[in-house]
Amino acid sequence: MAKIDRKELILNGNMYKAITIISLPLMVNNFIQTLYNLADAIWVSKLGSVQFAATSFVWPVIFLFISLGIGISVAGASILSQLIGASEHDEANKYASQLIILSLIFSLFFALIGYGLSPHIIKLMGGTGDLAIYSNIYLKICFLGFPFVFFFYNFDSIMTAQGNTLIPTILSAISALLNVVLDPIFIFTFKMGVAGAAIATVISQALLALAGLIVLRKYSPIIQLSLKGFKFKKTMIKKILEVGLPASVGQSGAALGFIVLNSFIASYGTATLAAFAMVNRITSLIMQPPMGIGAGLTSIVGQNMGANQMDRVEEAFKKAVKLTLALSLVGAVLILWKDMETINIFMSSERDVEVINQGLSYLRQVAITIPLMGLFSIFQGLFQGSGHTKYSMAMEVGRLWFIRIPMIQIFKYSTNLGPEGIWIAMSSSNFLICVYGYMVYRSNKWQRRIIKAGH
Repeated sequence: MAKIDRKELILNGNMYKAITIISLPLMVNNFIQTLYNLADAIWVSKLGSVQFAATSFVWPVIFLFISLGIGISVAGASILSQLIGASEHDEANKYASQLIILSLIFSLFFALIGYGLSPHIIKLMGGTGDLAIYSNIYLKICFLGFPFVFFFYNFDSIMTAQGNTLIPTILSAISALLNVVLDPIFIFTFKMGVAGAAIATVISQALLALAGLIVLRKYSPIIQLSLKGFKFKKTMIKKILEVGLPASVGQSGAALGFIVLNSFIASYGTATLAAFAMVNRITSLIMQPPMGIGAGLTSIVGQNMGANQMDRVEEAFKKAVKLTLALSLVGAVLILWKDMETINIFMSSERDVEVINQGLSYLRQVAITIPLMGLFSIFQGLFQGSGHTKYSMAMEVGRLWFIRIPMIQIFKYSTNLGPEGIWIAMSSSNFLICVYGYMVYRSNKWQRRIIKAGH
């Protein structure tokens, strides 16, 4: 099979082919991570319910800290793809080295702060007794892996900017498999329990980062990382932070929002919380293809904007919308057609009539808005690829904090809808935030170049 010139494909090739080749590995990677998380949870659950609860309990904290690092990698993908599109390859290389060092500094800072504050964070979250002990053990070790996690995010953004999403996916798959193999060895063979699960994760992350470094030094097609004679460049750091900060705020704001959202939903009772969690697992699987297309759109939009090909950017956006709507509609029709069977797959271990009834109600509501959730991902890809991350931030934070959470509260205290109010709030927020995304798209404000040649 002939080697694909991804830059040529993105700038001049068939757009559906470009979207497919760039997005498909991202979809596969999302599925791999979903399956890996499931396998990881199975091993830890064999230790006991408290240990399993501890790893779930601290996950929002880990995600909150990691989301700050994701912002820098979003900035990287956006800036680098535009420079590559403009054939400013030397400038792209300089930005890549600034990106890596800046990210390393942030990751070390978060790792040290997180490690030191772990017991206080857990106490603040209400963790007590054995839950607090196991949570602290797990969280502290996970913080030590942050430099590797942050580095890989940046490696991923550098490769994605070049249109190569396949290599990061292959490396992620190997790392996930390695973690699944190492988990039982460290947990049971070495009798390290929860600490063993965290150590297995950090070792997998470290090897993944090392593999990424080797690829960047030897096998990256356009950007070859070199830190020889490195000096901080104020203008570049400013630009990275300018683009990255809104993305970080969007990610961390969404992470905090989901923590608050879960606490509100829990106030309706365990049946409602279980129904909510179960249906979200179903929709997250359906949403993997649209999310992959949205993420892939970032480099396609960035490179074509860098090459001053706004007609190609428009074409990419419109064709990504068509693909996403088609895939989302198929998913929505399938789960509406086989709603009871779909619920039964996820309720095999707990035959609770109340959970099943609430789950069916939520599933039917959310299925109608699955195409809108797909559109949300496409708007995110467009705004992040263009470097106007303030719009993607507004969508992420706005959907949760300004629409969903207030609506849930209004429905709870002003109506007799009960849990149905949550489902209506979820669906309505997806619709309203897509209206906002469309208004920004129509305004053309996102078309302003964030990178000028030679800067």
